[in-house]
Amino acid sequence: MRKIILPTDFSENAYNALRYACQLFKYEKSEIILLNTYAEKIYTDENLLSKELIDELKAVTKTKAEFALKEISSKIHDEFCNPRHSIRSIAAFGDLVDEVNSLVNSENADLVIMGTRGATNDRGLGFGSNTLLVLKYVQCPVLAIPANFSYQEPKNILFPTNFLIPYQKRELKIVGEIARDFKSIIHFLYLSKHKATSARQKDNLEFLKQQFYNIRLEEHQSEELQKEKAIEEFIATNKIDLLVMVNSRHTYLEDFLLTSTIDKVGLHPKVPLLALQNFNRECT
Repeated sequence: MRKIILPTDFSENAYNALRYACQLFKYEKSEIILLNTYAEKIYTDENLLSKELIDELKAVTKTKAEFALKEISSKIHDEFCNPRHSIRSIAAFGDLVDEVNSLVNSENADLVIMGTRGATNDRGLGFGSNTLLVLKYVQCPVLAIPANFSYQEPKNILFPTNFLIPYQKRELKIVGEIARDFKSIIHFLYLSKHKATSARQKDNLEFLKQQFYNIRLEEHQSEELQKEKAIEEFIATNKIDLLVMVNSRHTYLEDFLLTSTIDKVGLHPKVPLLALQNFNRECT
């Protein structure tokens, strides 16, 4: 069974991410864990309240969150009514990243899915602050769905890479499963004026090919060194349905996350972004 964690702030963007999850894995037996964290709501007002009133606010906020989660669960069930899917809801008083990581480890989750932006929905940002934190720090693949994105089967998958890091089999597994399920093409995009000819690059490319067996692979090279521009142009001109990037040292995604502030990210993908975390998982 595939286990998917879906953080929600009860926004339309969060619900759209849930709809995408139900459609992407409609043929797979899956458990979707809806998670709402409400500590931030409490901390916003804590300086104005006594301890007793804070405890009361916690109880009220949790009750409201649990009710809203039930409503979402019922709504998505009515919309899709998929017997392969089960939905579980959790309202947690805690930090979003900590609670997601805790669930990833305790549930041995396969994937986190959320909207690129939440309730604030600042159209000037590629990613909202919560999504950016999850992309950077959660120890699990994260699939971020753009606002108002309408589901389409991921027939063309873009995988920008410099072939310099050894990838983890577990992280690549979900990409391979999606590609095989939809008979997708995976497009490797290498951004450089020079060929990928080092021994390390050749070995890592061979490893990728081994993991993506029975999948059509295409290799592309661009001399456009503005990474976000090259990626967005490739998405537009090649009808890309899913962008895959790796979060680790010396990767394109790390460049976007580290060189940007929490309020501004250079990359504004118009298709879902699947971020692979090239870190060791605590769970087994």
